[in-house]
Amino acid sequence: MMRKFIAAAFIAAMAAYAMPAHAAHCPADMKKIDAALASKPDLPKKTLAKVMGLRKKGEALHKAGQHGKSVETLGEAMKLLGIQ
Repeated sequence: MMRKFIAAAFIAAMAAYAMPAHAAHCPADMKKIDAALASKPDLPKKTLAKVMGLRKKGEALHKAGQHGKSVETLGEAMKLLGIQ
């Protein structure tokens, strides 16, 4: 019983520790996407629309505190733009 409690406490602590890293990652990714979009990338309109939708969704997820999903969503947009 005590081992389960310790394991659960450890997992909770690690999740709390990792959250700020994801939270800080989102704005950096949004800036990269914004900079790439400002340079008028030569992509089909459909792809640009998808990128902008993913960017918007990623920001909404970030504001909602869902940083892991935000990073994933923004990563999809960055992949479409060819940036890391």
